[in-house]
Amino acid sequence: MEYIIEASHLEKKYRKFKAIDDLSIHIEKGSIYGLIGKNGAGKTTLLRLLCGLQKPTAGTYSIFGISNKNRNITEARKKVGAVIECPALCFDMTAEDNLKEQYKIIGLSNYDNLYQLLKLVKLSDTGKKIVKNFSLGMKQRLSLAIALIGSPDVLILDEPINGLDPEGIIEMRELILRLNKEKEITFLISSHYLDELSKISTHYGFMNNHRIVKEIKKEELEKDYKRKIQINVNNVNICTKYLEKNNIPYKIISNNVIDIYVKMHVSELVLPLSKINCTVNNFQEIGESLEDYYLNLIGGTSNE
Repeated sequence: MEYIIEASHLEKKYRKFKAIDDLSIHIEKGSIYGLIGKNGAGKTTLLRLLCGLQKPTAGTYSIFGISNKNRNITEARKKVGAVIECPALCFDMTAEDNLKEQYKIIGLSNYDNLYQLLKLVKLSDTGKKIVKNFSLGMKQRLSLAIALIGSPDVLILDEPINGLDPEGIIEMRELILRLNKEKEITFLISSHYLDELSKISTHYGFMNNHRIVKEIKKEELEKDYKRKIQINVNNVNICTKYLEKNNIPYKIISNNVIDIYVKMHVSELVLPLSKINCTVNNFQEIGESLEDYYLNLIGGTSNE
């Protein structure tokens, strides 16, 4: 197995606080690796470590097989593009001039592929329009174009669709998939939008308590998905008391909707509930979502 990025027992400590604790990660070449974890889990810290913006307190990581303790790691990082936290854009300049500035910063003597990059991210028609007048989606795509300067083999993206409208989310999704397929770029993406992440990721890393608690391929995860029964009832309180009395795992979704995490026939639930004045208005079996899987994994869902 060829890992383009790998980390072992990585730690990042700020005085007594560990932002990263005994973390290991394995990212395969050509994959789209979705990094999932709640706020404060250490996702952004991990991305900053891999990009060389911070140094680990302990542990090691490698990029293209080159250890962070090897002086050649700087050369390896030239093949990595990143957009982390606030994009470094010049808001009083055009998209074209922003790209030219980045070419200069990284020491490229000409502007090869500049216009191809603008076309790729659908910004070739922005002309003299300055960045402060761009939509959020346009700014995100410009940040991605900047990260693509130098033709990186890996792109690290921190919340790439945060704040985007539905159209902007679709554009970003299609761009990531196209870059992965046509340019064979490997992606490491941190996002809170799990439904969207599930549409593009080939691999997942789930973070909890400042470490990766599970890594899994998409096809393996789909096999692991639980089936669940979703019911709509007229009285949630009566229903939940019955479920608890019979040790049936559940999750309250809304005032009338409950998810049940065991396989049951409709009659096994409808008949006993009707006897205690609880009517089941709807009963359907559905697949578990990525969010459900994550919450079940970390024990974040009550009564499950």
